[in-house]
Amino acid sequence: MGEENITLWTEFVLAGLLHLKSPIVFVGVINSMFVIALIGNSLFLFLIKVDSRLHIPMYFFLSQLSIMDLCQVLAIVPMMTVNFATNSYIISLYGCALQIFVTLALGGAECLILATMAYDRYVAICRPLQYPILLSGKICCIMSLCTWFWSCVQALVCSLYVLPLPYCRTNVIIQNLCEYPALLQLSCSDNSAFEKTVYLGCLLLFLIPISVIFASYLAILLQVLRMTSMERSYKALSTCLSHLCVVGFFYGAAIFTYMTPISSYSAEKAVINSVFTTIFPPMINPFIYSLRNQDVLAAFRKVIAK
Repeated sequence: MGEENITLWTEFVLAGLLHLKSPIVFVGVINSMFVIALIGNSLFLFLIKVDSRLHIPMYFFLSQLSIMDLCQVLAIVPMMTVNFATNSYIISLYGCALQIFVTLALGGAECLILATMAYDRYVAICRPLQYPILLSGKICCIMSLCTWFWSCVQALVCSLYVLPLPYCRTNVIIQNLCEYPALLQLSCSDNSAFEKTVYLGCLLLFLIPISVIFASYLAILLQVLRMTSMERSYKALSTCLSHLCVVGFFYGAAIFTYMTPISSYSAEKAVINSVFTTIFPPMINPFIYSLRNQDVLAAFRKVIAK
């Protein structure tokens, strides 16, 4: 086809809902999850704020996780609901790049904050006497800032890269949100070098936190096996089990979405993966961390009593 017949797209159609058998049911389920995530995380943040017993590093990192979860669902679900209600699924290239930045920055930050939470549990269980020093308020703030900075830099690289690309194949994205693998598939330029670079960046973003999590919980397990008190062992394992559940849900979906080659990217599977990466964790996280945590339950009962 001659160059004069090529259309360079600057707007895209997010047609994920149009390819579902029951879009009304899907949107209803997503919005139910959205409301639960909104209430659960907001209540969790409120309890951490008002109860002085929760002003410790563990809950500081949990509050960061809740903020990330709130931002994630607020960046995706309202827009998707409005698109469905108005039957308008068009998004500009700049809007697409912004959505890529927000979702990648929040997803990357969550990857890293889960690693800091594992390190927090390691210090609390294996080196309790050094806990106030190794996880002082200043160190926690530095770890949090590094988490946000690293994830934002990687997200910014991906979102800026997709802006100048020529899109000449189609402007239909079979997804509910913009993802850079989907955009790269629509581009008519050679992006192999960028794909390899991003793959390496994603590998580091997943591999380093997973290594920290694995090493932390291996040390915790060895420490628990040496404990003589069954009550202390149960409390330590209970806290760690909650965290491992969150890690499993989040990392599993993220790896399937971002660690597979662009050539094998499946939009239909990405629709499901995006739910488990961006909406399901924010809904389930506050319940996993609160229902198995006596301190949070006590803070909740105290608020209800007042």
